Amino acid sequence: MKRNLYGEGEYKMQKPILKDFPNEFHTERLYIRLPKPGDGESVYFAIEASKEELKKWLPFAQKNQSKEDVEANVRESYIKFLKREDMRMHIFNRETGNLVGCTGLHRIDWEIPKFEIGYWIDSRKSGYGYITEAVQGITDYAFRELLANRVEIRCDRENSRSKAIPERLGFKLEGILQNDDVAADGDGLRDTCIFAKVK
Repeated sequence: MKRNLYGEGEYKMQKPILKDFPNEFHTERLYIRLPKPGDGESVYFAIEASKEELKKWLPFAQKNQSKEDVEANVRESYIKFLKREDMRMHIFNRETGNLVGCTGLHRIDWEIPKFEIGYWIDSRKSGYGYITEAVQGITDYAFRELLANRVEIRCDRENSRSKAIPERLGFKLEGILQNDDVAADGDGLRDTCIFAKVK
């Protein structure tokens, strides 16, 4: 039992798994939805095409994965989405239907509610503003559909391309955590920039 936000009486929080909201949305050029069984092959090829870029920043890109490994990971993400534990989403070009990259809402705290946005792009699709459009879309989705009170983006201080997204979309830089994490490739310590939008 928890006090409600207005200090009047008590309530039982609804279990996250029972929360009902859309599993997909559109932006001008993109179709963004929960991961589905069968997506693994497209995700695998996107990772393979982008590995050299992704390895600098993302732990999952450090190891070689088979198509079966990636498909298994997609299915695990699908289950986590349905359980409302983590909300990975896949980004598709509305015109071609091709996978553009991945985004999602992570480190979820349903009591606030608050979310952290993550994202990466197939490097073959880079340079067209797709990730900026996707992040704006998922930010709007979090506030509109999930009633977010806080949305964060955290990124390596040295990742200038990733940092440009929240800066471009009007997120506030709340702070920089020094020596906060080990570099994804294990090469030293890195600072973490924390950007946020609040309701």
